[in-house]
Amino acid sequence: MVETIYGCKWSLTVYALLANEINRPGEMVRNVEGLTTKVLNECLRKNVAFGIIERLAFNEVPPRVEYVVTPFGKKFIRILDELEKLQDEIAS
Repeated sequence: MVETIYGCKWSLTVYALLANEINRPGEMVRNVEGLTTKVLNECLRKNVAFGIIERLAFNEVPPRVEYVVTPFGKKFIRILDELEKLQDEIAS
């Protein structure tokens, strides 16, 4: 799981967007140059399957979907942050 998520450059970008309260797919695509809807949807599906983020669908017209980080996801992202710090230390 860690390899799959850490190997996907867009997952880390999605976590940063969610941390900045950008949680709707269309808004995510508009905020990140080079990110396509297809790639975003694939990334979101993987993260939902791993239980890192949760998909919230609202019964509205037009339909609205938002993503939030799960409690497990918060722990997982903290671990990724620590791995990044360790990588920075090694690179220095």
